[in-house]
Amino acid sequence: MKRLSVLVLLSMFAAAPGITSASAQGAACTATSADGKPLAGAAKTSHMKKCCEANAKSAEGKPLAGAAKKSSIDKCMKG
Repeated sequence: MKRLSVLVLLSMFAAAPGITSASAQGAACTATSADGKPLAGAAKTSHMKKCCEANAKSAEGKPLAGAAKKSSIDKCMKG
């Protein structure tokens, strides 16, 4: 019985949509133009920064501020 309760508990956490890693959080930023071609140079940098700033949110979905926001944006820009 104890094994069954542990199994049920673990499966609930695996299926919970609110529990995600920080890197999987938010929408994926892809630098493509309106016609689907990849962006390059300053256009790519500008697009990625704007997208990363818009997706800088905490695990609860609240917008980040200060050092946490800068760290999140820097990590997003590298990835």
